[in-house]
Amino acid sequence: MAKYSGTNFLKNYGSILWMLAGIISGCILGLTAGNKISVIKPVGDIFLNLLFTTLIPVIFFTVSSSIANMDRSEKLGKLMVIMFAVFIITAIIAALCTIIGVSLFPVGEIKSGAALIKADTISKTWQQELVDIFTVSDVYKLFSKDNILALIIFAGLIGIATSHTGKNGKKFAVFLQSGAEIFGKVLAYIMKLAPIGIGAYFANQIGTMGIGLIKNYGRALAIFHVAGLFYYIVILGIYALIAGGTKAINSYRKNIITPSLTALGTCSSLATIPVNLEASYKMQVPAYIANIVIPLGGTIHKQGSSISAIIKIASVFALFHKPFSGMDVFAIAVLISVAVSFVEGGIPSGGYIGELLILSAYHFPAEAFPVVIILGTLVDPFATVLNVAGVSSCALLTSRIAEGKHWMKSNENILKNSF
Repeated sequence: MAKYSGTNFLKNYGSILWMLAGIISGCILGLTAGNKISVIKPVGDIFLNLLFTTLIPVIFFTVSSSIANMDRSEKLGKLMVIMFAVFIITAIIAALCTIIGVSLFPVGEIKSGAALIKADTISKTWQQELVDIFTVSDVYKLFSKDNILALIIFAGLIGIATSHTGKNGKKFAVFLQSGAEIFGKVLAYIMKLAPIGIGAYFANQIGTMGIGLIKNYGRALAIFHVAGLFYYIVILGIYALIAGGTKAINSYRKNIITPSLTALGTCSSLATIPVNLEASYKMQVPAYIANIVIPLGGTIHKQGSSISAIIKIASVFALFHKPFSGMDVFAIAVLISVAVSFVEGGIPSGGYIGELLILSAYHFPAEAFPVVIILGTLVDPFATVLNVAGVSSCALLTSRIAEGKHWMKSNENILKNSF
């Protein structure tokens, strides 16, 4: 495992530390100033407004450009079909396990000024809910923070059409790529204000609602880490057992330690890809599988994000004093968590897009956005560990399905492969 200097630590954790500094400063200001701190609430509102107005074009350009610029020669074969099936199924299982966890141990009420604002309580059938999540009735509604999934689908269609248009489509693809880069920079500029904006929001919430706010965040974090630890030890272990019996699970537990510690040290799934590849070879995953599943999974498959998405959803429901229960609520939660597990790594600024997607799906107002941002920041280190370990387990399952039940015996010399 590589050693990390203080400079590398600040590089990897700098943004989180600044965010935490803003939150802690907000807590101190809120506790000392009380209700008087509400004078800085506009600072938080300005930050949120800037963030929302920038995220919409970021989503459109990044999704459409990433699809438009895909190499069409890389056709999906049997391996790709198996891999994506494994990705989707494991993300669903991660969501369902967390739903069971928050049902047995509810998050509780996260008190916030947003709780004073009524969420959308219009009664709809589940069929209409699905229609509203995936589509809109007019084009201008696509570019609203309330219809994120519909915008992603529309942007995907634009990207597919562009990639199939030929020579003329290449010019438009360059435009989409330029738009993605430009708005990505704009978003990066705005996020430099996050410690101030989130700090101002948190100060106002602490000042108006008191220390109980921190306690409720603590409960949500405790549930996430307990659920995540169970998933890391038990569920991912079961995946390894299914893939190759006791030999596979012993190899998995031995070799997943280094990628896990690297993930914790870097707080980045992408930075962990090299050591995760090496670990997968030691687990005797065939090179042709590892070389596809690990890099691609490190980018677009995040079981830890699926788990954290459910915690965030349950927390927002608690924020608005709404019961997190019912098959329709759970079905949408699973759908959103799977989408989040893909978009968080698949497109730039995917974490914020995933969090906005949560609010959009359940029609919650913008005031709930800082709640999911704060939770996302606090759970990020261990969520990254779950993401990385989850990808390794997917490589084992993909090997089992693609190579048959004796895949480990036929790959005992896999360590001779390089990456």
